[in-house]
Amino acid sequence: MAGGRETTRQKMINIMYLVLLAMLALNVSDTILNAFKNINDSLVSSKTNVNTSIEQLFTSFQNTKLKDEPERAQPIWEKANKARAYADELSSYVQQLKDRFNKAGNGIDEETGDLVERANLDIAQGIMINQKEGQKLKVKINETREKLINLLDAQDRAGVTFTMEAKDAVKSINGNKKWEDINFGEGTPLTAANTILSKIQSDVKNAEAEVVKKLFGNMDKSLVNLDQFAAVAVAPTSYVIQGQPYTAQVFLTASDSKSSPEISVGGSRLSMKEGKGVYTGGTGNVGVFKWIGTIRVKQTDGQVKEYRTPEQMYQVAKPSATVSPDKMNVIYAGIPNPFSVSAAGFPLESVNASMEGGSISGSNGKYTVNVGGNQVGKTLSINVSAANEGKTLNLGSQSFRVKALPTPRAYVKGKSGGNVPLEWIESSGAIETQLEDFVFDVKFTVIRFAVTFINPKADAVTITCNGAGFNGQVKGALNSLKPGATVIFKDIVCEGPDGRQKVLDGITFIAK
Repeated sequence: MAGGRETTRQKMINIMYLVLLAMLALNVSDTILNAFKNINDSLVSSKTNVNTSIEQLFTSFQNTKLKDEPERAQPIWEKANKARAYADELSSYVQQLKDRFNKAGNGIDEETGDLVERANLDIAQGIMINQKEGQKLKVKINETREKLINLLDAQDRAGVTFTMEAKDAVKSINGNKKWEDINFGEGTPLTAANTILSKIQSDVKNAEAEVVKKLFGNMDKSLVNLDQFAAVAVAPTSYVIQGQPYTAQVFLTASDSKSSPEISVGGSRLSMKEGKGVYTGGTGNVGVFKWIGTIRVKQTDGQVKEYRTPEQMYQVAKPSATVSPDKMNVIYAGIPNPFSVSAAGFPLESVNASMEGGSISGSNGKYTVNVGGNQVGKTLSINVSAANEGKTLNLGSQSFRVKALPTPRAYVKGKSGGNVPLEWIESSGAIETQLEDFVFDVKFTVIRFAVTFINPKADAVTITCNGAGFNGQVKGALNSLKPGATVIFKDIVCEGPDGRQKVLDGITFIAK
């Protein structure tokens, strides 16, 4: 996909393609697919920046040369617009292929920001090889290249460096020599093919920019006069893991090869290469970091103007892993269930949790979930979203089973039966409940119970009582106990905070 002399950036992109394609032969992992996605995003961003530079070139030429020297400038202006038309035609054709990829790949996955079927190995081959779209694209690329070159004079044609060219390989690559087979043939994931199309669009814009610069440069060989400048910062990502480097390019758009701006961040000058400075931010500490790039450039009149980039931000996070027991994803009905919610790459204050079938409250990663007893036995989902650049992103959901609270045990003065002193049981006054080995401190209310008294050589007497406390009859019977008497608390009914009633096991005491 290359021809002529290449810039450092173009060489870097081509090398990245070779590395990624080699890795694909081993395994199409999420890491590789994400790498293609990142390259695709970088190419799209680069294309946008180049397009902005081209628009500024046209605006500047129209406002200066075309007004001041219309007779000389008009033929150049017309050629430049032809270059724009040729480039737009090819870029639109490539976009149609990308739209077909998008449709065949079931659109964009909101979570990854990539095609849903990005790992599919058949879609790109089917469209580009089987339906011969790759062969058609190759022809259009080469035709457009020739059209653009023919707009230049002989001297400028010799110095063309843009890489927009589709040539078959001289030597076999993985058994293939044809350009379309090498780029879209068997084993090419959909996201990789989509990235290749983005690279072609980026190459088209770079070719257009080079041709337009050369055409406009004929008006003034020594300098292209620009009246609009913009400082731009481009970073591949704003989220990095602690210890990994954060890098960004800071450069001035609409500058030609003769410009040599001074670029700094925080007062420290950046090393320069081809008019661009590379800023490496610190990642030794966790947190959100902000920075602004400053660009100073010398104008045609000798004055130095200063331009500042918009404030940039990147977040450094610790490496993290989540381990959860699948069988224990439960919510207990009737009580507040504490939850912690976070999402890698998003500040806690931007993350939100919601659910249906219950209520959830809280913020900054700490939430409380409440569900009613009527949800017992059902499965509810907690949905997580995050606010990002004015948009709400759905980050997924987690399902939980709703369980009833376990059944407590009945106690009298902390005992659940057995032999007790006569004085001990006579002084008791209420039925108590307690959950054993349960993570929540839950209180149950005793609704009613019955107690049977069996004194030696006497008939059994059963008394019912409402509530947990002993009524007068129960207390009177307790005061009438004889040594060796048996007291049986039974039919104990209690109610939990979920509104569900439970019948507890009876407890028996023998007075000594």
